[in-house]
Amino acid sequence: MKLLKLVVFILISGNLFSQIGGTTSFPSLNNSYSARSTAFGGNFISIKDADVSLAISNPSLLNEQMHKQIGFSHQIQTGGVNSGMLCSAKNLTKIPGFASLSLRYVDYGKMKETLENGTVVGEFSPADFIISTGYGRKIKERLSIGFQASLLYSQYASYYSFGLGVDFAATYENKEKQTLFTLLVKNVGSQFKGFVSNSNTMFSAEIQMAFSHKLAHAPIRFSYLAHHLNYWDISYKNQSNTGKIDPLTGDSIKVVNANTLQKIAHHFTPQLEFLLSKNLHFRMAFDYHRREEYKLVNRPAMAGFSFGLGMYFKRFSLDYGVKIYSAAGYLNGITLTTNPANWKKTAN
Repeated sequence: MKLLKLVVFILISGNLFSQIGGTTSFPSLNNSYSARSTAFGGNFISIKDADVSLAISNPSLLNEQMHKQIGFSHQIQTGGVNSGMLCSAKNLTKIPGFASLSLRYVDYGKMKETLENGTVVGEFSPADFIISTGYGRKIKERLSIGFQASLLYSQYASYYSFGLGVDFAATYENKEKQTLFTLLVKNVGSQFKGFVSNSNTMFSAEIQMAFSHKLAHAPIRFSYLAHHLNYWDISYKNQSNTGKIDPLTGDSIKVVNANTLQKIAHHFTPQLEFLLSKNLHFRMAFDYHRREEYKLVNRPAMAGFSFGLGMYFKRFSLDYGVKIYSAAGYLNGITLTTNPANWKKTAN
């Protein structure tokens, strides 16, 4: 816990007034690889059940229900970008706690390789890979902790990069009141081999907090995620418009800055789940930050919203999620989770 407090202090003191985006390496660390997380806006870290894919986002969620569970995920994004994940978890026998192992990848499709003058000399397929191992355990009846280490590799044509990152997490769960609170410090790390010499950069480290509660007399569970807490202002400012003149009106283009309430709203994602039955759950979330970043000015539509379904069967579960960036693009994801032992029992 002392180490976790130190990491939190360093992140807050170093990034309190910073903006995010464009200054760090391996942004694929922030992708949503679980369809369930996609349905909740891309970040979901506040439920402790048998879904092993959630433990990859928050290692303190590792628990006995995830023993020998295997998860397969695939995500399809606008522009031909594909991503996916294979993950599993296991109860440890020689030491108390639980371990996880995962492989995540992003395939950016085929791109043309050109010279400086625009001459096409071939094609290449850029990709990112993340191999992670995590550990979690209870230290008290209601308190769990966890950490995860990730080795990252990127290959873009003849250029490649390696990096190492770690996540730290703590979760408090009150089963009687069906309430959970969690703190996550993620992506603490850096490249140790950049694409070019002397180009090593830090990852986009982030502090998240989340709270969830299942209503006692209604099939509804709500969650609130607070993200990028180590940054104050994460709103986008298009500084390239400074000093420019609107060609139609002749007026100078004003750079509009977010007010205090808007800056606060950028940090929060409300998430809602309707437990329609034991076998069917409906999910939705609204991410104000993503809406403001991606919406088309004249057609904001459903930008920032996300939806999904969870379907639970005897031998496996199936999750679907869709995350809307703007009227021009969205992300679809599907996750299959199962335990091979369930199939063996059926065969016997």
